[in-house]
Parts: sequence; structure tokens; C-alpha cells
Amino acid sequence: MTGAGEDWLSNGLDGVADVDSGLWVPGVDYVAGWREARSATERLNRALVGAGFEPSAVRAVASTDESGRGVVRLAGWPDAVKRLAALLESTEGGAL
Repeated sequence: MTGAGEDWLSNGLDGVADVDSGLWVPGVDYVAGWREARSATERLNRALVGAGFEPSAVRAVASTDESGRGVVRLAGWPDAVKRLAALLESTEGGAL
């Protein structure tokens, strides 16, 4: 899903295939990368719930890129993501 002004979504994620791309390369172990990403998402999602966020509002989602490397994406409603950004910015060293 892309549109005007959303080019920033790919920054740092070059080569990450869209869900709709259907790109599967024979011989690539996508499951191992997904499992690693899934483990990271479970930890992040527990931390988000512990910080008072509802999973329906903001959550980490596991996927892989075309080489099988695990990728963690953050999905959420804009208001919840803004709250998360404010929380991160309020921590020591969090402000950019």
C-alpha cells in the first residue's frame, strides 16, 4: 500500500517485499526468518501492552524479505503511534 507522501515507508527496508508481491524464491528458508521476527514481535507486543497500548491500536507484525531475513513492522492507528512516539521521545536519549 503506497501513495503520495508515503515514500518514507521504504526507508531502511529496501528489498522488503509487499504482501501482495507474491515473491517466493525456491530454496530460501523464509520460515527461519519469520520465526526470528515473530519472536521479536512477541516481545515488543508484550512491552506495548505493558505500556498501556491495546493490541488493536498498535502492534508489531512479523514478516520476511525476499532473502528470508526476518522483518518486524509496526502497524497501528495514527493516534496510538503518536502516543508511542511521545513515550519514546520522553525517555532519556529518545528525542532526536
